[in-house]
This record gives sequence, structure tokens and C-alpha cells, in this order.
Amino acid sequence: MTTQFDYVVIGGGSAGCVLANRLSADGTTTVALLEAGGRDWNPWIHVPVGYFKTIHNPNTDWCYSTEPDPGLNGRSLKWPRGKVLGGSSSINGLLYVRGQRQDYDRWAELGCQGWSYEDVLPYFKRAEHQENGEDEYHGVGGPLNVSNMTFSRPICDDFLNAVEENGTPINHDINGAEQEGVGYYQLTTKNGRRCSSAVAYLNTARSRSNLTIITHAMVHRIGFTDKRADTVHVTRKGEAITVRANKEIVLSAGAIGSPQILQLSGIGPSELLKEHGIDVIHDSPDVGNNLQDHLQIRTVYKTNKPVTLNDQLSNPIQKLGAGLHYILQRKGPLSMAASQVYAFCRTRLSNDRPDIQYHFQPLSSDSPGEGLNKFSAITASVCQLRPESRGHIRIRSNNALDHPSIQANYLSTDLDQATAVESLRFTRKIMQTNAMREHIKVEHLPDPSAQTDAELLDQARNIANTIYHPTSTCRMGADANAVVDAQLRVNGVKGLRVADASIMPEIVSGNTNAPTIMIGEKAADMILADG
Repeated sequence: MTTQFDYVVIGGGSAGCVLANRLSADGTTTVALLEAGGRDWNPWIHVPVGYFKTIHNPNTDWCYSTEPDPGLNGRSLKWPRGKVLGGSSSINGLLYVRGQRQDYDRWAELGCQGWSYEDVLPYFKRAEHQENGEDEYHGVGGPLNVSNMTFSRPICDDFLNAVEENGTPINHDINGAEQEGVGYYQLTTKNGRRCSSAVAYLNTARSRSNLTIITHAMVHRIGFTDKRADTVHVTRKGEAITVRANKEIVLSAGAIGSPQILQLSGIGPSELLKEHGIDVIHDSPDVGNNLQDHLQIRTVYKTNKPVTLNDQLSNPIQKLGAGLHYILQRKGPLSMAASQVYAFCRTRLSNDRPDIQYHFQPLSSDSPGEGLNKFSAITASVCQLRPESRGHIRIRSNNALDHPSIQANYLSTDLDQATAVESLRFTRKIMQTNAMREHIKVEHLPDPSAQTDAELLDQARNIANTIYHPTSTCRMGADANAVVDAQLRVNGVKGLRVADASIMPEIVSGNTNAPTIMIGEKAADMILADG
């Protein structure tokens, strides 16, 4: 079976859904969207708190794991990535965060012409329907609905006040003029339901006759003729399919999938490709390198009174009530995102702009998908915004079904280690403020006996986890080793681009879903401009 289209988009995730919509919008070009997962029919996808059911679920999650990491005392981490239409936007924590102006200006400084803050802001605005209305920084009428939080707890207000008491100002719009501050997250939800990239961009486009969405399409490799990408080799339910692109192939399989597919297709470090019997189309040593992620240190504090969701949702009657509240009004605990309160703070290690971010939750859990703890507790998860540590993605074989090797190399630099220690001390100061002190029964994580820098660093190595933001494995740049250029064209070949979080030259200072959707928007314009 061979099918032919003008554009073939590999990956129906945060950026891929954007591309499928925008490239097919004029009605004249034919577009195929290939997604390895299925339709987003699982009802838990659309319930905001449903990520507890979809993360670590092989029906919706690739269920990757990292290699044992020396920076985490040899621990291996689970790395969820969405395997369903909408990709990780269908299983993520729903938080709408763009990052800092300086992040994008830094991209431009690194040679990525056209990617400064002023360049990308119009694409953030075009994507957005901001329920608070239009202004200099926000748009209305876009596909992605951005809403205010409808659920919180009094202890959330207390944490907010504690952060302010500790010296960080209140800021109701971290996606506006300045990011620094504390407040309540905005969410990618609409009427109490998840607004994934699939909901935002595909629901209105899937009826177009020139757009073909192929789910359960496992991409094995991209084919080339005279170094021009022209075919995608796929299996679907045991059947081999060759999908041909007349104009371009756009790889949007994410920070793990995109470098893996490039390597399987003969674009990557030549020695690695030869090791696995893959013909080298183009020796590109940085494919899979430069891996970056935000490492969260989930500090947990037991509370004196049953004021947390651990208490409410452990009670069968209250749990039923929460379900009815959501069914009838689309509100209550089931409408909440992964976190309620944000805080973007400056430690003494960074005086010019925030270097750490908090995700505060009026609950605690050992891991999403594993249920809440049986005791009353809160979580103040803190991560370093701009880590220096770099990891890599490497194929293990020439079989696309084999997950690649993921080496994150967390906490492998002096700055990252110092920031981990500093962030734990910063958190303790917040919990000792007037606003929070009365709530705290005992510090549960980290071990309260850890006091020295060495002890706190060891605690960070033992309890830290990914916050699910892998980026930068197909780095954009103007230098000879960059994987893609500023137009997102893969260097060394023709007819192939990458458009997803993997192209970020450096990770943004915050959650990565909104920036990835922006990348899809900007990539679509670039592709259409080239015709």
C-alpha cells in the first residue's frame, strides 16, 4: 500500500496537530498526519485530573525509562510521553506557561534568526484564546483555550502569601511583561475539559477532505532519493505502508521520537549508525545530543489538620461528591491541573531573573498514576529553570520498536548541584513563614535531618524526578553541528524539517507545552512560505 500527499507530518502531538491544521487550511494541499497511538477517545484524557489515569498507561503513554543516572544515585526514572492524538498535551498537567523573554532572545543570540521574543510572541498570541481578554501579550480567537483555575484550597492562598512574605512579588500574569512572581496557574482547558492540541487543532480540521489522519501508524524510517526525503515507511496493524511526500516531510515526534527516527533513517552520529547496520545518509553528530530536562525536587510536608485533597479523596463519600461536582458543574477537584500555585523565584545564585519554579499542590503522591498518600500533606515541587546538565538519546538497534537509550545526566554540573541545594533551603524558608508555619506538622521529604550542603544534595539525588520537559535533541542553530537551521530544515538533506520541542537550542524557563505549540505555528508559516 502506497499513499501520496503534499506534506507528511510524523507525530500527532502538540506541534504535529498544529501543523496538520495549518498546512491543510487552504484546502488545496494534501496533508497526512501519522500518529503511532490511537484516537483520544479515553474519557480520562478529557477530564483535567485524568493524567493520574493516562500517565504510565501503555494505551496512552510510550512508557519510556531513563538509563540509571549517576546524578540520581543510580536511579532510573520513568519518562511519560503521550502516545495518542494530542501527544503529551493529552496527558500533561495542563499548565499554560510560555517561558521568559530572555529565553527566546538567547535563541536569537545563538544564531537562530527569527526566534527572538518579538518574533515568537505573535505566534503565542495567534494560538491562544485567552479567556481574560486580548492585550499586548495575549490573543483571543485562537484554537488553544487558556482559562483561569476554578478550583483551589485555602492552603493554596497561604502558600502564595508565604512566597510573597519570603520576597517574591505577586504576579497574576507570568506570560505577560515579567515572569517573576507568585500566583495561580492558567490552564489549557475549556468549560472544565482538557483543551489538548488535538482538541484545539484537529477537531475543527478532521472533516477536511485534504487532511488524512492515520492513527496506529508506527514510523520505522524516512526514505531518501539523492538525499531528498520523500517517503515514510510505516507499519499499521501489521501492514507495511509507504507514505510519499511530494513537497516535504515534517518530523514532530518529540524530543525522544524525533532523534530516534532521524537516527533510524541514517541521519545522526555515523559511528552509532554503522554500529547498528544503518546506511549513513548524513553524518550529524548532534542528533540526540544536547538533551535537557527540568528536574523537580518534590518536597512534601505533612500538615497538622486534614485540609488537603489527600483527606477529601480518601473518603469514599467525599470522593463520590467530587465526581458528581465535576459531572454536574465541571468544577471541583477533578477540574484541577497538576498544580495550583506557581512561583518563579530568584535564588541568590541568580540575581537578574528567576532561576527556580514551584508547582504547589494541596495534596501529595509518590508519583502521578500511583494515587494519593494516606496522610494529610502538601507538595511544593521545585525545579531549576535553566539546567546546565546535558544528556543524550541513542538508538539501541535498527528496530523502531526498541525504545532508545535515554541518558539524562541530571545534576552533573556544579551550578545544577548548587541550585538543587539552594532550592531546598529556599523551600524551607517558605515553610517557616508566618503564612505556612501553622500548617506544618513535619517535613516528610526531604529528610529533615539533612542540613549540610552535602546532605541536601544527596537528598536531591534520592528524591528528584523528571517534570516531563525533555527538549533540545535536534538542536536548531547556525553552526555546522546544528541539526536544523533557523527554518527548521534538517541540515545535510532536503525536503525534511523537524518541528517540536527537540529543536529548542536551550530549554525554556518553564513548562514546555505552550512553546511547542508556538513552534508548530511558526513552522507552519515557514513551510507554507516556501510552498
